[in-house]
Amino acid sequence: MSGKHLWAMFLLMGLLAACGEDDGLDIEVIPPRELAEVAQENDAEIREFLQTHFYNYEAFEMPPAGFDYKIVLDTLAGENAQKIPLIDQVQSVQVTVTNEEMGLKDQPDQVHTLYYLIAREGGGEAMPTVADSALATFRGSLLNGRDFDGSFTEPVWFDLARIQGPLQGARGFTEGMRFLKEASGVSSNPDGTVSSLDGGVGMLFMPSGLGFFNAPPSSAIPAYAPLIFALELFSVKTADHDGDGIPSIMEDLDGDGYLYNDNTDEARERSVPGTVLRVNFLDPDDDGDDTPTRDEIIINPDGSLTFPDSNNNGIPDYLDPDTK
Repeated sequence: MSGKHLWAMFLLMGLLAACGEDDGLDIEVIPPRELAEVAQENDAEIREFLQTHFYNYEAFEMPPAGFDYKIVLDTLAGENAQKIPLIDQVQSVQVTVTNEEMGLKDQPDQVHTLYYLIAREGGGEAMPTVADSALATFRGSLLNGRDFDGSFTEPVWFDLARIQGPLQGARGFTEGMRFLKEASGVSSNPDGTVSSLDGGVGMLFMPSGLGFFNAPPSSAIPAYAPLIFALELFSVKTADHDGDGIPSIMEDLDGDGYLYNDNTDEARERSVPGTVLRVNFLDPDDDGDDTPTRDEIIINPDGSLTFPDSNNNGIPDYLDPDTK
């Protein structure tokens, strides 16, 4: 599978999950395993891997001539037995996954641990948020070392907000990308490819609850398999998906890093038959008062935003249906 089709793979994940029992196909539906059970099992697998493997950190510390800044993993054995294990070099972040997000029923929310390695932070200033677009090369693999996708010579633009969406299957990819900095420069090569001067280089180790869980979109990925992604970040673009003048990351109102549970006018949308539910970062009229959000905010000459509150009730006009 070509790296440029990874986004299509994420979309396929959503389409497969959307198929119901009335699609006319004689398919046995196997109920998913318990999210908590799989999370614990995956974490043990990942930690064992991190304890028994190392990466080429010495090359990153003292780069030899022509070093390509690619992370290479190997086992702690033989002449490499005294290398520093990954478990001592990775960092981790806790990510809560809801049953609604996973398309599961009657299961409690589950905290997952995402492990990430920063081999080179990156020479630029910008770091992507979970709502931005990121130009990056990547390699996706399993704990057994088998690659299932990748593009390490041609960077691909990823819409991180779309990838983290319900049933898309890559929450960990989005969460992990934000720890890298973009390159200080990107150059064009004679063959039409581009090269990063000093883009952030890292690796993610994620449980299946932050990956594809029970419905991987490819036979190359087993169900409930932990995933590894090696990344190099080239550049970042701040996203405004609905064009309302507010960057998408600012529409994460509860600040939990998940954009799909912020919908100011959800009650109104649900009260109108046939209305499509639109979360704030995809809704140009966030409060549903028929006045576009862009007309209820002020975009200052320097690009900063002012949020008027015309009735002084503590709610900015663009989120208050009682103001227009």
